[in-house]
Amino acid sequence: MKPTMTLTPTYRRRAWMGGVSLVAMMGAIALVPKSAQADKPAVPASPAVLVNTARVQAQTVPMYLSGVGSVTAAQSVTVKARIDGQLDKIGFTEGQDVRAGQLLAQLDARSLQAQLAQAQAQKARDAALLGNARADLQRYVTLVAQDAATAQQLETQRALVAQLEAAQLTDDAQINYAQVQLSFTKIAAPISGRVGARLVDVGNIVHAADPGGLVVINQIDPITAQFTLPEDAVPEVNRALRSSRKPLTVLAYARNGKEPLASGRLVLLNNQIDASTGTVQLKAQFANANHALWPGQFVNVRLVLGQRAQALTVAAAAVQRGQEGTYVYVVKDGDVVQSQVVKVANMQDGIAVIESGLKAGDRVVVDGQYKLKPGSSVAESPPRKGASAPAAAAPGAAK
Repeated sequence: MKPTMTLTPTYRRRAWMGGVSLVAMMGAIALVPKSAQADKPAVPASPAVLVNTARVQAQTVPMYLSGVGSVTAAQSVTVKARIDGQLDKIGFTEGQDVRAGQLLAQLDARSLQAQLAQAQAQKARDAALLGNARADLQRYVTLVAQDAATAQQLETQRALVAQLEAAQLTDDAQINYAQVQLSFTKIAAPISGRVGARLVDVGNIVHAADPGGLVVINQIDPITAQFTLPEDAVPEVNRALRSSRKPLTVLAYARNGKEPLASGRLVLLNNQIDASTGTVQLKAQFANANHALWPGQFVNVRLVLGQRAQALTVAAAAVQRGQEGTYVYVVKDGDVVQSQVVKVANMQDGIAVIESGLKAGDRVVVDGQYKLKPGSSVAESPPRKGASAPAAAAPGAAK
């Protein structure tokens, strides 16, 4: 049997006083006015995010494709000797322009002149023999008519005349050959252009089989540039070629320059795609009177396909990429931003051409997007001292 605990009078008095105190505290809390409970500091509203904005504009913009290429001479010829001989004379100055037909070099011609004289002498000898044989033929004709010679003698004489006539034809051919060989001692420029460094000095023996030649001539006015584009661009280029009545314009830029070096025209779209690289080769020709382009120079090339009239444009910096594709932040009434999905036709020169999703006059954020989310409040960022506003944002920036 468990023992029974007996409460003393002192313990009962303390328990009763604790209960009274608890009830008094609860009553005091209930009597506190509601205004005192609500008098707490409110959570401050989020400050507006400072951004730069611009207006969507409708304007005419060029449509082009960009590629990388190299400048090549319109024509390039390695001048070589066509016969063996000693180089007697040089008729050009290194690095200067030459004209087609201008004398570039001359070989020792004495042995070939002697061969020509020999062929001419042989022709003179055969001509004398032919004259005598023809005279004898006439005599044999007369003698046969008088029965003083046989028919066989007459036929033999006729054969001799024909043989000497053939010998004269051979002599003429030998003379022509000797004259051609002699002409090869004077080496003329086959094209007009700029000569390079002299590869052989006077006094050396040159051979027709020498691989290096005497000098290289490059035609640099006009000049050409070869470049490549992805195979996906071929249909677009063909459409532009069919729709244009004149050759497509091509602009050449220095690798690190923004101003075009030269403007030319497209002269070749290659007839096949390089399967190993997935690209197609194109060639453009440029007038190069000021020699802004030089063979071997690497250039950035723009092939202008046409113009897009009344295209909706905005600074390319406004376009963001997300899971749903490309989008921009549009500033609505009350300076609150909303995300707007857009379709971009192309980007060029820091400008995005918008195909759908925006309209002219819309105000979009071009700088400061990383701080934004849909529903954020924004304010136009003041221009920094000593710095001008971005060109893309200036035309449509909100005041």
